Order: sequence, then C-alpha cells, then structure tokens
Amino acid sequence: MRGSSAACCAAPISVSSAKIACRNESPLFQFKILCPFASLTTTSIFTTTRPFLSLSRSQPDKAKHKQKLWEFNCATIPSSSTVANPSNDFIVVNFYRFVFINDPHEEVAKHLSFLKGLDIHGRIYVNEQGINAQYSGPSKDALAYVEWLREDFRFSDILVQISPALNGHAFPKLKLRYKPSLVQLEGGISHLPLLDPTMRATPLAPSEWRKRLKEVHDSNCVVLDVRNGYEWDIGHFHGAQRPDVDCFRSTSFGESDSEEAIASDPLANVDKEKTNILMYCTGGIRCDVYSTILRQRGFQNLYTLKGGVSHYLQNEGPVEWVGNLFVFDDRLSLPPSAYNPEDTTVPGSNPQGCKNILFANCYICGSQVSELRHRNCANIDCNLLFLCCMECVKDLKGCCCPQCTTAPRLRPVLPGNQRYKKWYMYRELEVQNEVAV
Repeated sequence: MRGSSAACCAAPISVSSAKIACRNESPLFQFKILCPFASLTTTSIFTTTRPFLSLSRSQPDKAKHKQKLWEFNCATIPSSSTVANPSNDFIVVNFYRFVFINDPHEEVAKHLSFLKGLDIHGRIYVNEQGINAQYSGPSKDALAYVEWLREDFRFSDILVQISPALNGHAFPKLKLRYKPSLVQLEGGISHLPLLDPTMRATPLAPSEWRKRLKEVHDSNCVVLDVRNGYEWDIGHFHGAQRPDVDCFRSTSFGESDSEEAIASDPLANVDKEKTNILMYCTGGIRCDVYSTILRQRGFQNLYTLKGGVSHYLQNEGPVEWVGNLFVFDDRLSLPPSAYNPEDTTVPGSNPQGCKNILFANCYICGSQVSELRHRNCANIDCNLLFLCCMECVKDLKGCCCPQCTTAPRLRPVLPGNQRYKKWYMYRELEVQNEVAV
C-alpha cells in the first residue's frame, strides 16, 4: 500500500495471529484475534486525498468462541507512491470522560510518569469528576497514551477524536495537572451532577442527529449551539442561532431575565416539557456540562450530538453543516475534509444540494470573507480574535481597529495561517536589530 503522504489516525493494532486473503475485485486483509480485547478501535489511514484503509468488525462464529474477525477494506492505491512512517506524522487527540476519581492528584502523578519521555504537548486536566484532554504529538506517542489509558477499566471505551496536525505540535507545551473545573463556567461545575448520566442530555449518534436535523422544521425543536459566537462565525449546523457569548464561562441559555437577554436566547419562552432541544459543541463536553444545568431548570427533552461536531464530520461528512470547524489550538480551524477526507459532499450544502451559503463577514468592514480563519489583533494588549478580509489585514497591519495600530506593543503582520509567537521573542528580535544598526 502506498501514498504520497500518509498518517495513521487511530491506534495501531497488535494481533496474536493474522492471515491475508485477497479477492479479485476488492483486496481484503483478515486478522483473527485469538484473545479477548477491549481497546481495539476503528482505524483509518489516509493520504492527502482520501482514506485507503478502514477497519470494520464482523460477527464472530459462535462455534469459535472467543475468536474475533476484523476486516480491512482497501481502496485502490497508486503503485508509484510510498507510505510514510506514521510515527513521524503529528496528530491532535481529544477526549473526555466523566467518572469518579478518588485521588485525582495520584492520578495526575501516574499520567505524568507514563508520559515522561513521550513527545506530547497539550492540555490534560484531571479532577474528582474525570478527565478532559486535548494534546498533539507524533502518532506513535499520542496513540500510546490512549492505549495506556484504555487499560484502565474506567476509560476502556472512551471516545477519542483524532485529526491531523500538518505543521507539527498544535500546542506550545504540556500542561497536565489537577484542575477544579474540567471546563470553565461561571460558578464552577464541581456542584453539578455530571457523574449521573440521567442528568445529562441523551446522546445521539451522528446518523440519528442528521435525521433529527432534517425534521427540525416540521417539529417543535430548537437547535442549540453551545459554543461561542466566533466559533459559529466560521461554521455551524443549519438552523442554529449564533450564540451571543464570547466565552463559554458566561453561557446563560434558559435563564434569561432581561428583555435584551431574552432576544438572544433561543430557549426563551419555549415549552420546557414539550420542546426538543438538540445541543451541540465541538467535542461534546460543553453540552454534557450545560445539559445538567438545563435539566435542573426543568427542561425535559434534551439531546446532544455524541462526540460533538468533529465526530459528526468524521461519520456523516459536511451534510447539514456549513463552513469550517473552530478548534482551540494553533490550527484555529479545520475544514470538514480534515475529519473525513473520503467524503465528496460539497461543504455547506443542504439536503437539496444548494451551493455553499456565504455567511461569514469581515469584523472590520463587514464584507464577506472566503477564508474562514480567525486571527488575533497585532496589538498584544488587545489580542482580539476576529475574522478579517485580506484588504483590512493590509490596511490596519493586522489590527482589529485604527486605535490598535498606534499601540506601543505591536506584532508584525503574519502572512497566511501562521500564529503569533510570544511577545518577548519579538522584543529580542527588535533589540538584535538595534544592535546590528
């Protein structure tokens, strides 16, 4: 099997025995596992254009007892290409799990001990309610951590989201520590019944979510985007209202008091017992957290997209979705194809096959932007995250407004999709230039 640029986006598989069978029209690799396992996951190895290796599980023959059969279906691969070593390919891994951890500080120490020597950067938070992780690294190291974690019965079936990191690490360093709140919300979340599944929204598989979205206009239903406004700006599901918040911490759906707040709250004045509320976010954790709050406020019919948008794009492609997906790392946003390279659906198209809807506007001039990617204001003391057309980038030197262009601490205009470095690095460069002069 060959490809011009390949990356493994799920855990490598160890087998005790294997055999290879080839069919005339569809090559088939069959691996027979003679010992039970709990951590084997769906695997997809992909090139820059589409996946060429996928894993599916067949029903075992009852007479064979513990024997399990897995099939690898291979697409046609050009014979002139080569396979890159997956250990050199960087990926970003995201997962979370709400589960009681008796001694989270001891848990942190165990994780730090295992990660010693591995090339992993990111944010991994642990407390009494569970774990929340987003990190990057070479696939070999990044997936080794997942497999080690799954050896613990509390995390054996954890849902892991994986996406490519084409420019190396997507995080500057590793932060693995105890944190009182796995996500930031006003008042904290330690008092919420997150460990009780009945208090959280009912999870919907991506296929069921897609079906529900098609029925939204014919039913008493609200599509609730539990993210930030700037995330909605570059991508969202059809029918979802733009959140009027710039930080999840201040989310207040369903508790509106003032007339101004009610106008921007999709849950204002809805029937709490009859209205179906379809909640979604990037990876699922914000929905799980906020659904417990809505449940306590009397909302009955709460549903969440299992695994979030990233899981949906991987399984269903961009149908019912328009734009890109904002991510909280150096990549800032990803197109749907990053999660499902094989899908050929036109991004942003609706079930009727309409063209992509132009919805994103430049923060400065209001014109429509074709590149759905945020940038930070060049004024480090402002650092506003905003969408901007290239003309305004040039005119305001990467700033968000004329006032910021005269600020004392300005960073240089960044070309393309680069991210700013720390201020001290620009300061040192400036000093070096002065010395050279």
